[in-house]
Amino acid sequence: MGMGDMLVSNDVSAQLVTHSLGSCVGIAIYDPIAKVGGLLHAMLPDSTINRDRAASRPFMFVDTGMPAMFHAAYELGGSKLRMAVKFCGGAQFLDEKKIFQIGKRNVEATFAMLARNAVKVAASETGGHESRTVRLDLTNGKFTMEITGKEIVTL
Repeated sequence: MGMGDMLVSNDVSAQLVTHSLGSCVGIAIYDPIAKVGGLLHAMLPDSTINRDRAASRPFMFVDTGMPAMFHAAYELGGSKLRMAVKFCGGAQFLDEKKIFQIGKRNVEATFAMLARNAVKVAASETGGHESRTVRLDLTNGKFTMEITGKEIVTL
């Protein structure tokens, strides 16, 4: 799946993958009983910067993409109470003077939205300066992160 995109599935043979998480965040949800999972590749924290873009591409933004992903999972039988949430990304990327801090703001927006909705984060790996690829295996909910040249990490 690409940047600013989201997938939700209950196909236990599926593996959801997104690449090139620089300052973006890859947010994974998984319900182990319903075997429903989702993956969001959010590029920006706040949709209020461009309401028209948010209307046409809600998954670009943490604040519109995350609720849409949860609701899509509920439609497939997922439950908020059983949902494990893990995420990666939020690197300091292409902003050497730290003016925009998109990565940091994406991470803060993700934590804040989850806290407001009483959803706990099971695991996260954020910050740094490297791009990540993440995978969610719907067979078992295994969420892995890969950085080029390093070992694959399971969160």
